[in-house]
Amino acid sequence: QVQLVESGGGLVQAGGSLRLSCVASRSIFDINVMGWYRQAPGKQRELVATITRSGSTNYPDSVKGRFTISRDNAKNTVYLQMNSLKPEDTAVYYCIGGFLYWGQGTQVTVSS
Repeated sequence: QVQLVESGGGLVQAGGSLRLSCVASRSIFDINVMGWYRQAPGKQRELVATITRSGSTNYPDSVKGRFTISRDNAKNTVYLQMNSLKPEDTAVYYCIGGFLYWGQGTQVTVSS
């Protein structure tokens, strides 16, 4: 079992940046895929980033070039660097581990 706790969300203006952190309660060394989902009212849940243990990443076109996922296994932490934020990025962002473990989410609000 593993608990995931997100932090770093907040209110920013369009064009700004945020870095989300996801701290796991134990080592994530054995979890191949870590990632981030987002959910906004009236919108479909969207997987915005994944990263494998080897460092391979994947992003949908909606965030490609603006978001960067990284992981620090020594710190049991996954990050999501979000740049050039847009109002449509407003959502609750959830950290996922192995597509089995979910965090509680952190709110990101981007104002125009």
